[in-house]
Amino acid sequence: MKRSEKGELRAHAAAVLLAAGTLLCLTACSGNSDTQAIESIEPVTTDSTAPVTLATETTVITTTTIPAVPPDISVNMLAVGDNLVQTAVYTAAKARALNGEEYNFAPLYENVKPIIEAADVAVINQETIICGDGYDISGSNFNFCSPPVLGDTMAEVGFDIFTLANNHMLDRTINGLEASINYWDSMMHKYPILALGAYRNPTDRDTIRVQDIKGMRIAYLAYTESLNGYSIPENSQICVGRTEDEELIERQIKRAKEVADAVVVAAHWGVEDTHVVSDGVRALADKMIGWGADVILGSHPHTAQTMEYITREDGSKGFVFYSLGNFISAQTDNMNLIGEMGSFNIVKDGVTGEITIEDVGCMPVITHYDDGQFSNLRLYPYNMYTPELAASHGLPYAPYSTGPAYQIFDMDKINSIIDENIPKEFQRLE
Repeated sequence: MKRSEKGELRAHAAAVLLAAGTLLCLTACSGNSDTQAIESIEPVTTDSTAPVTLATETTVITTTTIPAVPPDISVNMLAVGDNLVQTAVYTAAKARALNGEEYNFAPLYENVKPIIEAADVAVINQETIICGDGYDISGSNFNFCSPPVLGDTMAEVGFDIFTLANNHMLDRTINGLEASINYWDSMMHKYPILALGAYRNPTDRDTIRVQDIKGMRIAYLAYTESLNGYSIPENSQICVGRTEDEELIERQIKRAKEVADAVVVAAHWGVEDTHVVSDGVRALADKMIGWGADVILGSHPHTAQTMEYITREDGSKGFVFYSLGNFISAQTDNMNLIGEMGSFNIVKDGVTGEITIEDVGCMPVITHYDDGQFSNLRLYPYNMYTPELAASHGLPYAPYSTGPAYQIFDMDKINSIIDENIPKEFQRLE
């Protein structure tokens, strides 16, 4: 009922009471002395005086909450090439040993450690096999076996992912490879790292290695083109991924894409000691990206090679570093002493889940030694290297060089190798 209607009822009731009161007053005040019987009048219920139920208006306020747009996820990754621990490299580590240590590798890597530690994820190809205790140390004649402490140092320097698939896996026979698998299993219990590329059996090989980081799942795969002419015995369950087995690669990449957001493939392939990318490598890279690989990290040539985006049929893109070159080595040609530290962001779109590779950059890394005896061997990022260091490099006096053209080492030569093999858009020199 409206307020005006309620007011009218109140006014009507007041008028009735006033009229009744006036009538009583006139009767009582008249001169008639006869007593009048007063009839009791019961109130009459009418439409206007019936009990009223007031209508109640209910106001419903609906609040529409717009879901927040999920943020993009970005993981910064750093990748380097071959950790080629030749005899002169571990000899340099032995010369730095302190307090009863046999080897101290940390000083060899200390100049690049801040760059490695700054990445969300750092990946390295461990070129030389590490078999653990009981195996003689060696670093030449295609018979590599590095000190166990090397793995500890690389984990402490900041590497998270170790790829083991390379041509030196069988340098110490199948027994050495099995010992190396045991070694890396123990390392994965000791450090928050992931090692892959050598597997106990086919089931182990087909178990996709996945890293969870910052809300993104990244799968890692690793393959090698060569085993230096060796082969895994037929009675052994141990297996590795080979680049010639394209059916395996396709199946594993597609499976990895099902269980992870992004797929990173390490490929140990190509021709050694050349900056030229072979047609076969380019063709396989195209296939891998087409099957779903997001990034390919190439190694094995021991030289820095070019890099590029590859576009899939649906217009999306993956990225390939054809060869990151050497990380550390004691080689004696200028082209082998300049490697790549590739940096990029793997970005997952918060709405669509689409993966893109962004902000690709490449900082050259230089192996330096002071004389022809490889004294004080160590690494420098390009932005720490100077003309004075280049002029003092021991390369011109080192044995076993391919020839005079490969013994030139100055900033002009360094810069020409960089400009010829790292596209300008990806160079990060400061």
